[in-house]
Amino acid sequence: MTMHRHVFACGDPALDFIATLRARRSARIDGLTAPNRLDAWYLESGLVDSVTPGADADLARARSIREAVYRLVTDRRQGRTYDESALAVVNDAARRPAARPQLAPPGRRTTATPQEALSTVARRAVELLGGPESRLLKECGNPECTDVYVDRSRGARRQWCGMKSCGNRFKAAAYRARKRNAPVPAGR
Repeated sequence: MTMHRHVFACGDPALDFIATLRARRSARIDGLTAPNRLDAWYLESGLVDSVTPGADADLARARSIREAVYRLVTDRRQGRTYDESALAVVNDAARRPAARPQLAPPGRRTTATPQEALSTVARRAVELLGGPESRLLKECGNPECTDVYVDRSRGARRQWCGMKSCGNRFKAAAYRARKRNAPVPAGR
C-alpha cells in the first residue's frame, strides 16, 4: 500500500482524524477522498499495523464519525452541552469491537478491519473528551486552519496546530511584515 503522508500534529489520534478535513470554514480540503486514503490514515496513525481494504461504505461511515467527533470537540472547547446526535454517533462507534493488539514473534501487531479501526478512533475520542486533557483543547491560531490540538506546552502558550505547517508560515509572514514596515536607517 502506498503511504499518503497524512499530517499528525494535533497530539491525539482522534484530533488528527478530525484534521483530515482541513480549512473547514473556507476551502474544506478533505484528506479522506477514497477508501485507500482512509486505510492509509489508519496505518500512518500507528493505531493499527495492517487493515483490510475499506470500501465506499467504510469511507462514508468514517466521515460521519469524523464530523461527530469534531462537533463534540467543538462543544467541549466552547463549554457547551454535547450535541445529542453527535454523541450517539460516537458512542455507537465506540461500543463496536475495536482493533486488538496481538503478540507475535517479532512483537506487538494490530490487525484490523475498517470497522475495528474506526471503533478504535471513536474510543480515543471518548477517552480524550472524557479525560483530563479535554481542558487542554485549542484551535489553531491560523484563521484558515480549523485543526484542534492538545496544548501540553508550558503555560499553555502554544498557538499553532504545528510549527511545520501553520506556525512557520505565520512566523515568516510576521517577519516579512516587520521588515516591510521597519524604518529606513538614516543615511540611505
